[in-house]
Amino acid sequence: MQIQAIKKYLPLIIGGICGLIAVVLINNYVKQQTEEAKKIVAQSQKNLVTVVVAKQDIPAGAAIKGTMVGEITLNRNMVQPRAAVSIDRVMGKIAIAPIAKGEQVLLNKVTVSEETGSLAMKVPAGKRAVTVSVDNISSVGGMLRPGDHVDIVGMVPIPVTNAEGKQVNQLTTMPLFQDVLVLAVGQEFMSVPSVKKEEKSAASSPVITFALSPQEANLIVFVQEQGKIRLVLRSPGDTQVQQVAPASWDTLFRTVMPQAFPQEKAVAAPAKPKKTVEIFRGLNKEVKTLE
Repeated sequence: MQIQAIKKYLPLIIGGICGLIAVVLINNYVKQQTEEAKKIVAQSQKNLVTVVVAKQDIPAGAAIKGTMVGEITLNRNMVQPRAAVSIDRVMGKIAIAPIAKGEQVLLNKVTVSEETGSLAMKVPAGKRAVTVSVDNISSVGGMLRPGDHVDIVGMVPIPVTNAEGKQVNQLTTMPLFQDVLVLAVGQEFMSVPSVKKEEKSAASSPVITFALSPQEANLIVFVQEQGKIRLVLRSPGDTQVQQVAPASWDTLFRTVMPQAFPQEKAVAAPAKPKKTVEIFRGLNKEVKTLE
């Protein structure tokens, strides 16, 4: 009877065991999927970045206020380089370029106000601020302004050997650098454009500050110690860099009085001897030239 009873309920027992196993497997599967989902969410959150965007058009020279900007969350791949990630980073700063509505606010498009700014804030990335002493003539009659671009010319004595074989110093003028940004004239920094700010008149200053690369900074300091520096003012729309030869007495005379330096005629190369062959016909000899 017991065996029959067991046989009678055996399918139910097996079904219960299978159901229990299924519940355990499903529970484990759900746990695994939950962990995977948590990892995906955590990974997606790592790729999200909060950036500052303009809530309205911000003109150049305007001071940024809290009502002008807001924060949004974007995928890291959509964030532009140097985008501000906090409103505190741009609050109260001056826009140095127009910022359109919905555009990410970039840190290189804003700067501190001129009253709280410093020269370091005006130096472009990769450049160095180098101050040199100049006179009124070197600074283009004292009419240079911060933001102008100039060519820097050096006047240095270069040792040369004269016709007598003696070494003498010859004054040579050579172009050093072209299209150089003037950061400051005296204590006046490169100004920030503003419609509310009255334009200042820069007085003649004995010192000019340029934006140069580290190598150019070393060279201009060396040239200033050896000779003099002259500045040549450029047109605002001219960014072309030209090849200019150094100037000396020789190049001056050859340029101003080219007739005094006749062109030297090139010496003709000696003709190569022709190859010949001797042909004997009996006692007679004949010489023929080979082509």
